[in-house]
Amino acid sequence: MVRLLEKRKQKGNLLVTFAVATFGLHLLTLLLLIIQGLTIRQLSVQKPPTFVQLVDGKPVNNRNELQRKPAAIENFVSKTMKSMFDWSGKLPVENIDRANNPEKDLGISIKTPRGGSKKVTTSSWISSFAFSEDFRKGFLSTVAELTPPEVFSDNSKQAIVAELNIARIYPPQQIEPGKWRVGIVANLVQKRGEDNKIVTPFNKDIFVQAVDAFNYPVTVNLTDLQKAIYKTRSDKLEIYEIRELCLTDKYDNLASEGFNRCQNR
Repeated sequence: MVRLLEKRKQKGNLLVTFAVATFGLHLLTLLLLIIQGLTIRQLSVQKPPTFVQLVDGKPVNNRNELQRKPAAIENFVSKTMKSMFDWSGKLPVENIDRANNPEKDLGISIKTPRGGSKKVTTSSWISSFAFSEDFRKGFLSTVAELTPPEVFSDNSKQAIVAELNIARIYPPQQIEPGKWRVGIVANLVQKRGEDNKIVTPFNKDIFVQAVDAFNYPVTVNLTDLQKAIYKTRSDKLEIYEIRELCLTDKYDNLASEGFNRCQNR
């Protein structure tokens, strides 16, 4: 009888030990699953690496997400501003076939501060996505006010074309990490026929900032406008402010206080 009780006691101890060991393994498995889930979540919300275009056009991985090459900034400013004031009356060229037979630009209606709406060219509208969202709408409305209706005219004698001729781009000055100031000296040239030409000085301080990576959609069913917009954002830069450029002092030696005095004059 005593031996039977001892055997039952040993068997019970083994069951308790097995139960405790099993419970411990379950806790360990649960802990590993939690750690794995947190790791996967951290990877999913992590920003993709930012790429910077070098002078030779080859992108390289940039450890500092706010760093940009001066040549890349200058190229972005030049390309964006020229495209913004590309008033040719034709749609932007996407391929060789369209270059040989460009389509007429019907324009895109934009609401103006004075009420009503005016048209901007398709090129201007696409380029506006290189601006920060809070600055984009106001500046696009200003461009709409400046764009002559004759840009969209079917009459070749009355039609007006315009382009921005940039004479000089000053080297980018870093204001703070991820923000730069770029001065441009340019002229907005409007033409009607061969003889009638209007030249308007366009000397501006362009304020540029680095932005996060812009995820490209997975779908392949994209329109030409959507492709153009994603291409515009691919530089990982955007313009967040434009001011009048002061030419009374040397730009390279122009401090912030001097800039304010120039603005007051």
